[in-house]
Amino acid sequence: MNKIEFISGKCIPLEMNDVDTDLIIPAQYCASISKTGYGLNLFRRLRDQSKDFVFNQIKYENSNILISQKNFGCGSSREAAVWALKEYGINVVIANSFADIFSGNCLKNKILLITLELNIIYKLIEDSKNHSLTLKIDLINNTIRTSLNEIIQIKISDFQKSFFINDFNEIDFLLSYKEKVLSFKNYQLSNKILPILNQ
Repeated sequence: MNKIEFISGKCIPLEMNDVDTDLIIPAQYCASISKTGYGLNLFRRLRDQSKDFVFNQIKYENSNILISQKNFGCGSSREAAVWALKEYGINVVIANSFADIFSGNCLKNKILLITLELNIIYKLIEDSKNHSLTLKIDLINNTIRTSLNEIIQIKISDFQKSFFINDFNEIDFLLSYKEKVLSFKNYQLSNKILPILNQ
């Protein structure tokens, strides 16, 4: 079991909207037949275009919390984009919004997504550039504590939390409600709420 209640780490700011999965891992680097072999080419096109791209800067080496802006993970349903982030070492992505399929792929691969208001994101990006920001994310109490000693309240669904705190997958989450479902079913049967079929 790999139960996670806290995630801490250093931030890397990606000041972009609409970061699509092809930008995260270009198609020509999707040749592996397993989940590995992608991290080296994370954002390869942008890394090759500019030595100043954030993923090329030494100050952001070993960062595991990516901060971006709106609509992160849009484009194709390419799960390799999530595998590339994971293999590179990204455990958390903070943005104003995420594409639906990308969100599901992140959850299955234990990358935590946090949605925040843009004004908070802009501040985190600036603090990352100016102060080498680190964050401590508390999944139990729904908070982020910054290395500048600020506390940010966050919203994470019980479904999402269960993947980290209980090390669940989708089936584990459904099974966690088994006793409640059976209790509800028995209540309905004993009170003749449900029709009895085939008698």
